[in-house]
Formats: sequence, C-alpha cells, structure tokens
Amino acid sequence: MADNAAREIASGYATDGDAVELGAVVVDGSVDAAAAVRIPLATMNRHGLVAGATGTGKTKTLQLLAEQLSDAGVPVLLADVKGDLSGLARPGAGGEKVTSRSAELSDDWQPAAFPVQFLSLGNGGRGVPIRATITSFGPLLLSKVLGLNATQESTLGLIFHWADQRGLALLDAKDLRSVIQYLTSDEGKADLKGIGGVSPASAGVILRALSNLEAQGGDEFFGEPELDVADLLRQVDGKGVVNLLELDDVQANPVLFATFLMWLLAELFEELPEAGDLDRPKLVFFFDEAHLLFNDASKAFLERIEQTVKLIRSKAVGVFFCTQLPTDVPNAVLSQLGARVQHAIRAFTPEDQKALARTVKTYPTTEHYELEKALTSLGIGEAIVTVLSEVGAPTPVAWTRLRAPRSLMGAIGEGEVRAAAASSDLHGKYEQAVDRESAYELLAKKFAAPGPPEAPEAPERREEPGLFEKTMDNPAVRSFFRSAASALGREITRGLFGNRRR
Repeated sequence: MADNAAREIASGYATDGDAVELGAVVVDGSVDAAAAVRIPLATMNRHGLVAGATGTGKTKTLQLLAEQLSDAGVPVLLADVKGDLSGLARPGAGGEKVTSRSAELSDDWQPAAFPVQFLSLGNGGRGVPIRATITSFGPLLLSKVLGLNATQESTLGLIFHWADQRGLALLDAKDLRSVIQYLTSDEGKADLKGIGGVSPASAGVILRALSNLEAQGGDEFFGEPELDVADLLRQVDGKGVVNLLELDDVQANPVLFATFLMWLLAELFEELPEAGDLDRPKLVFFFDEAHLLFNDASKAFLERIEQTVKLIRSKAVGVFFCTQLPTDVPNAVLSQLGARVQHAIRAFTPEDQKALARTVKTYPTTEHYELEKALTSLGIGEAIVTVLSEVGAPTPVAWTRLRAPRSLMGAIGEGEVRAAAASSDLHGKYEQAVDRESAYELLAKKFAAPGPPEAPEAPERREEPGLFEKTMDNPAVRSFFRSAASALGREITRGLFGNRRR
C-alpha cells in the first residue's frame, strides 16, 4: 500500500525536460527509491521557499539545489549566512551517512566540486568586495537600512529627488550628508521650492541615522566601483558559477545585509531584458534570512518587494526565500512561490502552534499525510515538498527524503577562500575602492583654507567637524551646486524599487 501511494504521489513529479532531483517519496516511514521528487528547471523562475527550524537541514538543501543548478549551466547567487557553504568549492568527503542515504535513494553519489565566486559586502570580508553607491541604492532601500519612518522616508525621497534633478551622484555617506546640510541651510532652502520642504527635525534624524550607520561600519558597503550584475551571470566550462556572498557577520547589521540583497534583486530586474518562458532560468537567487527583509518594513517597501518578485519571472530569474517559518514571508509574496521545501517545524510554544496551523493551510490537501503531525516529525534531511509541474499545476504533497550534496558539507579554510577570491578575474575589477571627486570633495576643495601645496592632492575623506556649517553661509555655494549639476548631466531616472537607472 505504501509503495502504491508513493508511486501515485511521484506521478505528479514526472517531467519531460531537465529537472533538479530532490529525493524520493516517504510514506508510513518507508522510502520508495523509484518514487522520485523533482523540480522542473523550466518552473524554477516561478520562485520558491525553503523553510525549517535550525538544525533540520535547510543549508544542505540549498547546497543540493545550487549544485544541480550549476551542473545545468544556471548561475546561482547564494548568501552564506553561517559561513558553511564554502564547501561547494571542494568535492565531498563521503562517509557512512552519505553512503547509507545514497543507497536507500538509489542515488549514484560521486564527490564533485563546483565553480564558486566568493563575494563580500565592502572591504571587510574574505571575498571580492562588492558595493553600491548611495545614488544607486535609492531612498526607499536606504530608508529601510536607516530605520526611518514614513515621514522621514518621504523626506529622504525629496532629498534624492533634488540631487537627481541636478545629476548629482551621491556616492557614499558623506555625499548624502553634504547635500542634506546644504538643503537645510539658508542658502539651500530656496532650491526646495516646487518639490516640497525638508523639516529640520526629519533632516536631523536622517543625519543621526547616517552617523550610526558609519559608526557600525555600514558605510563601507557604499561607494565605487559598483557591482555590475552581469558579473553574476557567468559560466565556467559549461557550469553555472555559484556566487557565494559572505554574510557570516550578519548580526552586525542584519537589516543592511538583507536590504543589500534586495538591491541586487532590483538591479537584476532593471538590467536584464525580457526573456519569456525558457527551458531553464538565467539565474536563481537564494534569499537567506528572509525575515530580516520583511520585519518592520513600510507599506511602500512591501509593495515594491511584491511587484519585483512578481515581475522578475519574465526576466528568467528565480527567487527562493529561505527562513524558519513560511509565516515570516507576507502572504502577498508567499502566494507567488511555486515551490515549497518545508523542513521540520518545532511547535513548542502557542505562537509556534499557530504558525504550524497557518503553514498547513498553505499546502494542497492530501489524503496520504496528516500534515500537522508530519511537519513536526520530519527527520534531518527530510522535507514536505510541493512544486509546480511542467504544466504549472501544483504537485501532490510529498514527504521527501532528500539526496546528499556532492560537495563538501562544511566550510573550507579562510586562507583557501581568500586565495580563491584573489585569483578570481573579478578581483582586479572590484578590489580597490575608488573615491572619485564628488559633492563633498568639490565643496571641501573650493572652500577649504589654503594649506601646504600637497594638501589638495590627497584630501582626507573625513573633514573637520563643522566644515559645512562654515561654508554654507557663503553665497557662492548655491551657484557652485548649479554649475556642478550642469557639468554632471541630466536628471537621473529611477526604477521600480527607487534604485538608479544608468
């Protein structure tokens, strides 16, 4: 009876095209190796969710998905929150557990390594540093990072609008600070006529939030050279590159890291052409610790996430959110996720029980499992799965015993990561930060007191406190900004998420 039920479930996962093999169906505690559970590659741009409590095997599932996508020539962007996904770059070590799992699934397991590009946010990590300018990040995403309320978010939007109108790129935190100080000065207030006003109180909150961000080291992620998202869409010897973004110090500034990932997704949406329905995605984006993105998010922010997830399918980009509970993801986004890989839920508290009940309601009905019991009884490396079939219909719910990854299930050494990053062809492109002349430097150069001849050739990034308070009283400042705007070009345009369009 169990075999018949397993085959019935597996029939919903049959595919004609290529697929990612997850594992095999389990019914009444028995696994049927012939009852395969898989995700068609053609439906992976319909997004997905990988969820489960700590220690249930989520990370290994991400590793398994990334390996097979790479083998299929599909690049992957994967955030390494715990620091233990670097093993993708080295063949797996095998062992008794791997041998046993492979035997029961009739899986011809062979160790394999995959092309990994190690990336870090800013200069503090082990990978190739990636950055974004303040201008490119935009007011909506930056408001999330700074923890601004709706009124302050609107104020920041006005400040960006003014800078955009004049073609003034805000490259880093000091550039944004200089513009705010100018616009709130007596000389600058006239420039806000026609676009609204910036209250001193709101401007003060934004300036304090910027200072806090700098004190936490968060400003090191903003600057140039800015990441070109085309560098995430590469292959090596026919395999998709696994872009592994180091986030093992995520607790230092969790909201910044999550929002930076959203910026990357927004950039992909804006930069990639329409692709239609392909036999496989151009990129699959794994969004780990997804709850950090949605916590305390404004209505406008959530609406942009929903729109981006909905529309990026047409660019052949798949997005998989990874978190502990499906309830961490808003319903409007959750409803767009075609694949669900749910590891065990620990229902110890009344809140956990409510989350469990809500999770059950997100699955199709099934006569083979009592889902509330199943979701709390899953073993490590097992999951409740439903995906979209090749014709776009939900597959039957399947208790699935998952395959073992082919690569090393654990971290490689820090020295090995640094060496791999240093030998990357992206190292020379992004390693050295560039602080080209911008609003802050131009003002400092124009109004700084005369000094030794060598001083203007190597200006300090941080000028003495009170510089702008002193210089903004000068009536030449306003005409200076206008001439700078004329030189820098026309108004900047912005995309769906407020990020700058080139």
